[in-house]
Amino acid sequence: MDATIAQLKHRFEQALVAAFGEALAGVDPLLVPSSNPKFGDYQSNAPMSLAKRLGKAPRAIAEELIRALDVSDFCQTPSVAGPGFINLTLKPAYLEARLNAMQTDDRLSIAPVQSPKRIVVDFSSPNIAKEMHVGHLRSTIIGDSIARILEFQGHDVLRLNHVGDWGTQFGMLITYLREVAPAALTTANAIDLGDLVAFYKKAKQRFDEDPQFQEASRQEVVRLQSGAEDTLRAWNLLCEQSRREFQEIYDLLDICLTERGESFYNPLLADVVKDLEKAGLLVEDQGAKCVFLDGFTNREGDPLPLIIQKSDGGYNYATTDLAAIRQRIQKEQAQRLIYITDAGQSNHFAQVFQVARRAGWIPEIVKVEHVPFGLVQGEDGKRLKTRSGDTVRLRDLLDEAIVRSRADIETRLREDDRSETEEFIAHTSKIVGISAVKYADLSQNRTSNYIFSFDKMLALQGNTAPYMLYAYARVQSISREGKIDFQNLGAAKILLQEEAELTLAKHLLQLEDIVDLVSQDLFPNRLCQYLFELSQKYNRFYELCPVLKAEEPIRTSRLMLCDLTARTLKLGLFLLGIEVVDRM
Repeated sequence: MDATIAQLKHRFEQALVAAFGEALAGVDPLLVPSSNPKFGDYQSNAPMSLAKRLGKAPRAIAEELIRALDVSDFCQTPSVAGPGFINLTLKPAYLEARLNAMQTDDRLSIAPVQSPKRIVVDFSSPNIAKEMHVGHLRSTIIGDSIARILEFQGHDVLRLNHVGDWGTQFGMLITYLREVAPAALTTANAIDLGDLVAFYKKAKQRFDEDPQFQEASRQEVVRLQSGAEDTLRAWNLLCEQSRREFQEIYDLLDICLTERGESFYNPLLADVVKDLEKAGLLVEDQGAKCVFLDGFTNREGDPLPLIIQKSDGGYNYATTDLAAIRQRIQKEQAQRLIYITDAGQSNHFAQVFQVARRAGWIPEIVKVEHVPFGLVQGEDGKRLKTRSGDTVRLRDLLDEAIVRSRADIETRLREDDRSETEEFIAHTSKIVGISAVKYADLSQNRTSNYIFSFDKMLALQGNTAPYMLYAYARVQSISREGKIDFQNLGAAKILLQEEAELTLAKHLLQLEDIVDLVSQDLFPNRLCQYLFELSQKYNRFYELCPVLKAEEPIRTSRLMLCDLTARTLKLGLFLLGIEVVDRM
C-alpha cells in the first residue's frame, strides 16, 4: 500500500511539526506495517526515538502526537500501546474505495513508472555446440521474471542472450570435425546436437593431450577470426544448429530473447585495449596486458591482475564483457545493466565493473548489477546430476516434469471418477509441469542453493505452483457453478464486513509494493511469497464467507473479491512467467 504509507508519513511529519515545532521538520516517523494484526495495520515507533531529544516519556509524546495527527479520512482513531507505540488501523470504507478502483483497472491500479529507463537484462547465455543443462535453468527463468516485472512497470527492456559462440572451443571442434564428420561443416543438420556435444568432449580431450592438434585448433581460430570462407561457413552451421535446439526450450518455457553472442563484440575488443591504454590503466605483465585491481589480491597478498589481452594477442571473457558494457551504455543508451549468472561469477563481474568504472565507461547515472544465484542440488544435497554422473540436460528435466504432472492429473481424474479429453490432459500437464519447475526455482531466495524435488514442486499443498493454480481455478469454478460472468457484475461495489474479507482486501492492495520492491532488489521470491499468502488468505475467506449462497449485495461484493483475487494471481503468476488454467 505504497500510496497509503506515503500519505501516512506525510501526515505524521505535519503532526510532529504541529505538536513539537519546526525543529522536528523532516524527522522520520518510523512508520512500518504492523507485524501482528492485533496492533492494527501500521505502527509508528517515533515516540521512543524522540524521548531523549524532547525530554519526555515516549507515551506522553505519543499521546501529544496523535492529538495533532489528522488521519480521520482513511484511518480509525489512532491508539497508543505499551511504552509509546502508535497503532493505526485503516477504515473499511477506505479499503473498499481502493479495491473498487482496482477492480475497474486492467492494471489493478498499478501505474507505469513516471520515468521509464532503458534496461538491459543479460540472462540464459548457453554455449553453442553444447546442450542447455540444468545450470542454465536458474539464469533463464530468473532473468525472464525480472524482465517481465520491469517491462510491466513500463521500462524499455532489452533481453539479451550473451551466448558463447566464439573462441578456442570452435577451433577445437571444427578441427576435430574435419577429421571425423566433415559433412557437419558443409551441410545443415548432418549430425544432431547430442552427437555434436559428444564430438566436442572428444575434441577437448585431444586438445588437452595432443600438441599438434592443439596448434591446428589455434590456427583454425585464426582462420575464423580472419573470416576464412570455409571456416566461417562451418561456424555458422554449428551456431544455427544450436540455436534451433535452444529455441525449442525457450518456446517450451515461453521465453523471448535477443541473441547477441560473444562474436558480436569481437570487432570491438581492440578498441577496449586502446582505450584502457589511453586511460593509463594497462600494465604489461609477463607479456600480457592487464589491469591491476583494487581490493583483489592473490595468495601471496599481491594485487591481482585482470588480463585484458593475453601474451599471444588473444582476448578473454573479461575483454568481451568490457566491450559489452561499453556498447550497451554508449550505443544502446542503457541506464541499468543487469547480469544474471551463478554466484561463482561474482568476483569476475566485480572485477570487470571496477575496470569499466575506472575507465570512465559507467556514468554515475547508470546502475550496473550482478544478480547471483546458487546451485540446483539433487536430493543428496550435491549438484544435480544424472545417475551416470553427467550434468542433467534441461530438455530432459522439463520433459520429465510434464510426464510427472500428467501422471498426477490422470491419478486424480481416476480417483474423482472424472473424464477429460486428451487435449485437456496434455495442455494442463504441460502448464502445470513447466510452472512447477519455474515456481520451485523462483520461490527460493536466489542466492541460496536449493534441492530439486519433483514430488515437492508438484504438490497441491504448500508454496508450489499447483497450489497457486488451484486457487485461481477455484475462482473460475465459482463462475461456472453460479453461471457468473465476472466481466458483467454491473455497478455493484465491494463491501467489507467480515474479518476474513478485510484481511484479504489488505493483502490484495499490497501487490504494487511487492512489484516495486522486486524491481529494485531483484528477488522474485518476494512475489512468490506474496502470491502464496494471497492464496492462503483467499482460501480462508472462501471457507468462512459463503459466496454464491450469500444475500445481495454481499453476494456480488464477494464475487468481486473472488474475481479480484483471481486477476491478482493471474498477473502475479504472469510476472513469474507462469500461465494459469481455468480447470485443474
